[in-house]
Amino acid sequence: MLKEIFEQPTAIRETIGSRFKLGENCSFDDIEISSEYLKSINKIFIVACGTAMHAGLVGKAVIEKLCRIPTEVDIASEFRYRNPIIDEKTICIFVSQYGETADAIAALKLSKSKGAKTLAVSNVIGSSITREADYTIYTHAGPEIAVASTKAYTSQVCLLTILGIYFAELLNSYPKKELENLKSELLDLPSKIESVLGNSEKIKEFASKVYTQKDMFFLGRGNDYNVALEGSLKLKEISYIHSEAYAAGELKHGPIALIENGITVIGIITNKDLVEKSISNIQEVITRGAKTLIISNQVLPNNNFSYVIDIPSTNELVSPILSVVPLQLLSYYISKNKGLDVDKPRNLAKSVTVE
Repeated sequence: MLKEIFEQPTAIRETIGSRFKLGENCSFDDIEISSEYLKSINKIFIVACGTAMHAGLVGKAVIEKLCRIPTEVDIASEFRYRNPIIDEKTICIFVSQYGETADAIAALKLSKSKGAKTLAVSNVIGSSITREADYTIYTHAGPEIAVASTKAYTSQVCLLTILGIYFAELLNSYPKKELENLKSELLDLPSKIESVLGNSEKIKEFASKVYTQKDMFFLGRGNDYNVALEGSLKLKEISYIHSEAYAAGELKHGPIALIENGITVIGIITNKDLVEKSISNIQEVITRGAKTLIISNQVLPNNNFSYVIDIPSTNELVSPILSVVPLQLLSYYISKNKGLDVDKPRNLAKSVTVE
């Protein structure tokens, strides 16, 4: 797992590949979608499981902001049992690393039967889901052996962001200059990830102080909440610590009852418009005795946080690709401190091929 965490700069470079250059529109070899067709679309579904679903949540934020198309994210195992409203004006995007997830394949077949265009996002050429879909785009992240997904997640987020830019260019729905700035931020990601990885010793130190915890909580707002969900899942998967992620604004609607002296809370703060509110939420848990780890690219006041991990500044739409890296490392080091098999956690498989 650690090797794959450190391979993420290379994986992101491969995912970007030749799909865009500054000053030129994005392109995908395997997609033939006209601007006229895209303008007729009134809904997009992103359907996935586990970590891929968390990538889909970030993809939703990108597509809705850049394209103004209503986008829903569904868990594949639930999608086809709720009779989703799908027709020929719907695009359904299915995200699956190996492309063999039974629930995702079944959901794709249902979507096609209702007239939707289907698009697969996968890392494996020729996988089942890519054979069923109308269109396929590959992450090119390279082999990922550890059960807990790391570079596959960041590559999926990167690819969904490029897809959102591609749609926005077809629709002419977002200022071209801002799209160019976003592309520039994507191209800068590999070096920025390397910078985050260079700070691993501080994360390792924090892990050594909290690995005996029975419960941990993750807080975030907006895209930071989406990252909190992924960070919490990673911790569950490989350390067996009970962990939950909450939208920080929901803290007072129940979760704060679980906060007690000595518990660990991880906060992600990367959106400049939400800094003040996020800090207020973190202060609520600090006053109740929580130890805190803050992942941020913002200038924070001199508060009494236990640890702060600074990450490079970037566009809020792509910040999840950076802010998740310290959380991946945290889960890894906690698991190692507990003497667990990081790469093969109990009861889990790399690809879920049964329903």
